[in-house]
Amino acid sequence: MQNRITELFNIKYPLIQAGMIWASGWKLASAVSNNGGLGIIGAGSMYPEILRVHIQKCKKATDKPFAVNVPMLYPDIDKIIEIIIEEGVQIVFTSAGNPKTWTKHLQSHGIKVVHVVSSVKFALKSQEAGVDAVVAEGFEAGGHNGREETTTFTLIPMVKEQLDIPLIAAGGIATGRGMLAAMVLGADAVQIGSRFVASSEASSHQNFKNKVVEAKEGDTQLTLKELAPVRMLKNKFFNQIQNLYQTAPTKEELISLLGRARAKKGMFEGDMEDGELEIGQISGLIHEIKPAADIIQEIISEFEIAKQEVANF
Repeated sequence: MQNRITELFNIKYPLIQAGMIWASGWKLASAVSNNGGLGIIGAGSMYPEILRVHIQKCKKATDKPFAVNVPMLYPDIDKIIEIIIEEGVQIVFTSAGNPKTWTKHLQSHGIKVVHVVSSVKFALKSQEAGVDAVVAEGFEAGGHNGREETTTFTLIPMVKEQLDIPLIAAGGIATGRGMLAAMVLGADAVQIGSRFVASSEASSHQNFKNKVVEAKEGDTQLTLKELAPVRMLKNKFFNQIQNLYQTAPTKEELISLLGRARAKKGMFEGDMEDGELEIGQISGLIHEIKPAADIIQEIISEFEIAKQEVANF
């Protein structure tokens, strides 16, 4: 399965685990990397020194490549970048910000840089900034999302038409058939988040994992567009948001309801009522919590079977 992405990252499969907050610690990242994918540590929910510990433990747990995901709105971004360089991380995925800010600096230290986007416009800006690859994420994805609400099936071919650098598809992909579909549309690889939340190694709370497995079609929705669009499971907190919208709330009122550490409360501490439960639409296809090794093997096996079926059409 060699292509531009496997060669760029020196990995076996063109399969990347998303750097999700409160789920993507060193255990998950190393497990994915050890089984042929590219594991990612999610720095968005870590203080700088906590990130350092996760990087060091990941280096001990795997001799394979792994990456760190850095939301560029992070308040201690300078310290995060410094730690990444000091610890010798070779691949960084950036998101939620201008790719020009850190790309050249990271690359000057031999680090490959990938930027996450939700539109053709920002994919082109990322290419102009000199990134090594782009993740194009459709609005089916969990967590913070693009305002355009462009679906993955629409976004990938439109970005592919304009882009010269490698393209990674994300949003609504959790199976081998989904992986094949994305690559037929022009992606060089896929980035998978929600499926790995329901893994043994994910650092998210067991209550949250169970909730993901229980999710059905229509159980997630994109909301809070006035702040930062986020897809989450419907629960008591989600209903409070919907009730507040009935009053035509100000941005300040939405911020007040959201409060602080709402995602941590739900996804990491296990409060299924008052927590923010970020997950993708594809959760309706996730029925079991499994080790990352089994998830990867299942996806790759289904990918190969589906590819053969297509070849026989």
